[in-house]
Amino acid sequence: MHGAADVEPVVTAEAPPGPRSTALADTTLVIIAFVAIWQLASWIIGRDILPAPVATLRRLGAIMADEDFSRHAWETGRAFGTALVIALLGGLAIGLALGAHRLSGEVAEPILVALYSIPKITLYPVILLLFGLGISAKIAFGVIHGIIPVAIFTMNAVRSLRGVYFRAAKAMRLSPLQTAATIIIPATIPEIVSGFRLGFALTLLGTLIGEMFASQRGIGYMLVKAMETNDVLTVMALALLLITLATIASAILLSLDRKLHKRALPT
Repeated sequence: MHGAADVEPVVTAEAPPGPRSTALADTTLVIIAFVAIWQLASWIIGRDILPAPVATLRRLGAIMADEDFSRHAWETGRAFGTALVIALLGGLAIGLALGAHRLSGEVAEPILVALYSIPKITLYPVILLLFGLGISAKIAFGVIHGIIPVAIFTMNAVRSLRGVYFRAAKAMRLSPLQTAATIIIPATIPEIVSGFRLGFALTLLGTLIGEMFASQRGIGYMLVKAMETNDVLTVMALALLLITLATIASAILLSLDRKLHKRALPT
């Protein structure tokens, strides 16, 4: 018989960290490095030019605690939400129509690219003449920023589909709406989400620019007033708020985009 000392211990290997924990650790390191660089730059450049992170967070807390902030945030959220829905649905409809009809897509693609490359700020006087001052102009300015990339992404995704999809729809005698809903959109959803991610960011940018030029309410208006009074701390606080919200939304859309592309890959 063997004694207790002869029994070899069983060694179990530790499971490697999962992708979620690794991503969380990487994100934490990036945030720490960003804050450290920000603090160092504040010491070097000066607090009057670049406020420190702690001071910026304190100012942001004071701004958000003000009763006027909720009204400004609601104005920006309402304009951005409306513009985003119009840009996404409008871009999707345009992209599906142009992608399904190859000749129309080939004619329209250089026009859309040319419009996309035009600095949108040059169109702002036209927007003001058409919509006047107020929320309508902000919505329109947000839409013209976001609708074109969504249309281009969707159009190219539909044009890259194999012809068998359209032949199947024709054989089943599906209407154009049924074809889009049951065949085209499910087959191109990863590319459509990629276009939505870009359209989200550009629509937000357009809405804020619209508030900065012709508005009496909104976060963009608050930014302009702070710039006019040289209130650098307020500018940094509002910029930090917008960057944080945009980064969170972009991260969610990017995660969805990656999952959809992985499912679309052939096994």
